[in-house]
Formats: sequence, structure tokens, C-alpha cells
Amino acid sequence: MNVLIVKLTSMGDLVQALPALTDAHQAIPGIHFDWVVDEAFAEVPGWHPAVRNVIRTAHRRWRKTPGILGGGELPRFLKTLRATRYDAVIDAQTNLKSALVTALARGPKHGPDRSSVREKPAHWAYHHHYQLEQNQLAIDRWRQLFARVLGYPLPATAPDFGLQGRDWPVPAGLPASPYLVLVTNASWENKYWTEERWRQLIARAGTQGYQVLLTWGSEQERQKTASLAEGLDNARVLPAMGLSEIAGMLMGSSGAICMDTGLAHVAAALDVPTVTLYGPTDPRLIGATGGRSRHVVAEGFPCIPCYRRECSIPGYRGPQAQCLAAIGVDRVWDVFTQLVATPE
Repeated sequence: MNVLIVKLTSMGDLVQALPALTDAHQAIPGIHFDWVVDEAFAEVPGWHPAVRNVIRTAHRRWRKTPGILGGGELPRFLKTLRATRYDAVIDAQTNLKSALVTALARGPKHGPDRSSVREKPAHWAYHHHYQLEQNQLAIDRWRQLFARVLGYPLPATAPDFGLQGRDWPVPAGLPASPYLVLVTNASWENKYWTEERWRQLIARAGTQGYQVLLTWGSEQERQKTASLAEGLDNARVLPAMGLSEIAGMLMGSSGAICMDTGLAHVAAALDVPTVTLYGPTDPRLIGATGGRSRHVVAEGFPCIPCYRRECSIPGYRGPQAQCLAAIGVDRVWDVFTQLVATPE
């Protein structure tokens, strides 16, 4: 059975779909998946053993590239997309971009119904529609959708991301002593803990014998991260790495402390001890999930979760979420130390 998955972005969303593939792979012997994904995250689908081909799109870059229609990458992408007729095409992102890709693929199209899609009218692209409860963890939504599309009983087991037992690349130059990975950046400015809090946490980790490695994505994030490490002997800003190298680094770590961003989902899915901080967003819907994952959720603010990119409360308006700023270092460190002390 050949199935095409359309899920273009982002990193955390891709990771959240992996348990659905594991369910299907275990229920249907011989099933194979192809996956359409944005080039920035193309490593992630290939981590799962049931994925045969990764079809890369670059829709964000194509919008800015003159002449792309005149014999460039877009025609080649369309040719690859339509080269196979699939037994099922599943839109697991359900916005207008993914719905367009789904419509262009060959094979019966499946996706959530009008009340369940992320962006209306994405459901018009599908031949078969499924009602899915919105107010639940995204991982559960995709497991339910795949089970209904492909016709197997929904497993009652914990999510299996299919990442265990893989040989991950080990980046050069990792510390010989125990180290933590801090994922301090996020796509929203108001999902950022304060610089003061991060520096206090790095110092606390140093007193316990940990080196600290700091990740970044863009040049702006690298500069922001470098300021956190300045003057702290146990902190190091990582060089640019591919996602698989970052996964290998996480596997060798003593744990990760993260903002609500894609690498938190990767760390949790790898069963690395992972603590993720939440304020404007709701971990009940999009929480990093894994056997050794814990959430620290802001308290004392009636507006949580607001899902706004700018904080606005009485007496304050600006990019820094005041609910996150109120989370203390002691609380985060206590959750982390309890987690790593818990037997696997």
C-alpha cells in the first residue's frame, strides 16, 4: 500500500505526526509512505523507517525567486509529485497550501471535514472527510485520522515516534563531561524566557557540573544566544548543524530545557529528559510529548493561554510574555532534577 502524506511545516508539527505512521506501519504490513515537506525540515520525515521517499517543496523560497515557473524547480516538483498514483493522499496539515498540494497529487484525497480543518476552505481539496475533535493533543488527532483513513483500530498505546534504534550522527567537539542542551529561541518573540532567567539557569547548571550547549536557527537568534553565554564559562553557542546532527547531540546529552518550539518536540520524541516552558500556548494541544518529557506552565495569569504574539495585560503591552517572565529558575530546575532522577 502506497500512501502520500502532505505536511509541509513546521518541525514540531512534523514530529507530532510520526506516531500515526508507526501505528499504520504496525497495522498494515508492507505499507510505504512518501511525504511532501518543506526543504527546511526535509530531514525529519526521513527519520521514520516507514517513509520511502521525501518530496521537497520550497514554496516560501519560490515566492521570492524570479523565473521559477520558467523551467525551474517548481515544474520538477510537480512532475515528482504526480509521478505516482497513491492508494491514499492524506493532508495532515489542512491549511490552504497543503490543500493545494493535496489537490495536485494523484489518488483519493483524505482530510478533516469543514469543522476540523485548520484553514477553510481546505476541505474542498478532499474526496473523503473526517470529523476530528479540535480540543485535543495534535498527536492524537493525527493518529485518529490515519486509523480512519487506512482502516485499522486506533491503538491505545502511548505514542511511538519510530526514532529509537536509529544510528544518529555524532557531531564533533561535544563536551566530555555531562552537558545540557538549552533551546532558548522560538518563532514568537513572546515565547522567549527572559535573558536574566536563562543566564541564571546556565549558572545553576554550572554549579551542578553541567556544560551547557545553546542552539540557534537564524543569524538573529545566534546573536541573541551569544549574549546569553557571554561571561559564563560553562556555556557554549553551537555551530550551525543539520537537524540529524542536532538529534545526535541531544541523544548524548543529560537533558534539554526548551521553549515551546520544534526542537523541544524532537528532544521529547527521542526520550531525552526534556523540560518545556509554556505561557501563551497550551501544552494540552501542542505539548512536547515523550516518555521523559515534562511541562512547566505559567501560573497566575487568567489570560493563559492567549495564543497572541504580543503580550497585553493591565499595565503592560509588549513582546515579552509576562506570564513566562514570572516563571522562576528554581521551579524549572526542580522539575528538571526530579525528571533526571526518575528511573527510565
